[in-house]
Amino acid sequence: MPFLGSFLKSLLTARRVVGLFFGLLLLTGLLLHRDYGVSVDEPRHKLNGMVNIKYVGEMLAPELVRRQAGTELIPALKGYSENDHGVAFEVPMALLNFAFTRNNTQAAYWLRHLCIFLVFVAGVYALYKLATLRFQSWRWGLLTALLLVLSPRFFAEAFYNAQDIVFMALFTLSIYSLACFLRSPSYQRALLHALVTALAIDVRILGVLSVAFTLGMVGLELLFRPRAEQASKLQLARNTAFYLLASAAFMVIGWPALWEAPLTNFMAIFRSMSHFGWHSKVFYFGQYLPGSAIPWHYIPVWISLTTPLPYLLAALLGMGADLQRFIRGGLTGLRTLESRLGLLVLVWLLGPMLLVIVLHSVVYNGWRHLYFVYPALLLLTVQGVRTLVHWSNRSTTWRGLAYVLLGVGGLEVAHTVVRMVRLHPHQQVYFSFLPAQTVVGHFDRDYWGLSYRQGLEWVLSHDPSPQIAYSGDPWMLYCGTLLLPEDQKKRLKYIWNANRPEVQCFLTTYHQHNYPHSYPDSMGLGREVHTIRAEDLPILTVYQQKR
Repeated sequence: MPFLGSFLKSLLTARRVVGLFFGLLLLTGLLLHRDYGVSVDEPRHKLNGMVNIKYVGEMLAPELVRRQAGTELIPALKGYSENDHGVAFEVPMALLNFAFTRNNTQAAYWLRHLCIFLVFVAGVYALYKLATLRFQSWRWGLLTALLLVLSPRFFAEAFYNAQDIVFMALFTLSIYSLACFLRSPSYQRALLHALVTALAIDVRILGVLSVAFTLGMVGLELLFRPRAEQASKLQLARNTAFYLLASAAFMVIGWPALWEAPLTNFMAIFRSMSHFGWHSKVFYFGQYLPGSAIPWHYIPVWISLTTPLPYLLAALLGMGADLQRFIRGGLTGLRTLESRLGLLVLVWLLGPMLLVIVLHSVVYNGWRHLYFVYPALLLLTVQGVRTLVHWSNRSTTWRGLAYVLLGVGGLEVAHTVVRMVRLHPHQQVYFSFLPAQTVVGHFDRDYWGLSYRQGLEWVLSHDPSPQIAYSGDPWMLYCGTLLLPEDQKKRLKYIWNANRPEVQCFLTTYHQHNYPHSYPDSMGLGREVHTIRAEDLPILTVYQQKR
């Protein structure tokens, strides 16, 4: 038995366990990246990368750009409607597509989905390292990373959401690089932190929060470091000044829209995003509301509906434990870097949410604009689990309660894994505890339009006609065709007017209309012939015209 224990201990080393975890995660991405459809945002973001590549190409090799077929169809960067969106992911993606996929649309989106997932894996690794640093244990760090992977909506969107998921990954990486910089300030670490910060900003301008967090944490370092370390304080200040300059330089280099007039264009983009006008609506508690008119509770409600319940409850416990520690310790409690990192996690989670609520910011469907705060929530979740483990080492009463809570929570996490498998490839419509009949008629479902791919595949496999006239949401259906084989795509003919007699089928995800259950017969769309359900939740229906 001692030999067996020694063998297992040598086998389950940090390097092997962590390596196995991330190896399996990468393998999962390789196996699943072709399963998901194209979201409604992807073609626009993909074009944004091409617009920027054309702009850079015309500056460096204009003759080469002119020789490329279809270049004249790509808009100019100046005056382009999307030039206020960062392109740190889209420009490399455009180059990869040019090099490896060229005119193969299907291959281009599969490559895109794989690359988004690889960035997500980098974010998971950054969270693992940050949690390991925060809790001084690789096991707690790995648990934090695992909970991010076992978050159904985040897992699905890690294959197609090149804005919010990529930004979350890079922002998490910037917080980790900040922690490393604070532990051991140097010009090299300042340079690395500046690069990661710039990448985050060059995906979404909200990455400037990383600069604000850096300045705040450096301020605390200067305030709480012993007076005897005056030289190290001066060095930290110099390193921070270097970080600010390098961040600005890297940011401009990575965002071609800033090149002509960096400061002027940056301020214009910042104002544009601060007063962004979104003309679509969200479906919330049975009402269609403009994105600019959502109530204050929209974000907290969506977080609670789409996050596994044990994660939320443990996060509340972890937050309570941290707040109690700060209140008891007062300012003296911030004298260690670990405690200051705990404060940073709280600000990271609550600060952006409060900004959105106070400023009445425009928010798209769900809470995807704030996905970058989710790693902070998971850090608090693990802090809550650690609190329960601490309770289990106290009196018998506390030990029993802690064991029950840990057991129930573990079972619910296992249930979440089972649900993720059942939902595949539609984890993007996961709701943590609401039954399907409550979701229907009250909340947005597949607002990404991913299920249109499976809907069209069903139509093509069940209708032998050489050409099929179909109708529905034009843009979502267009995105649904992008992963279809070319020979199958040619069989489809889109008709704008769903009531035209030649229309054979109508597809809907119930998005942006007032019939959340089904379309009434009075609309003349035909009979319901197929419904895609995520568990019991209907997310797409195919109607067939009576002939």
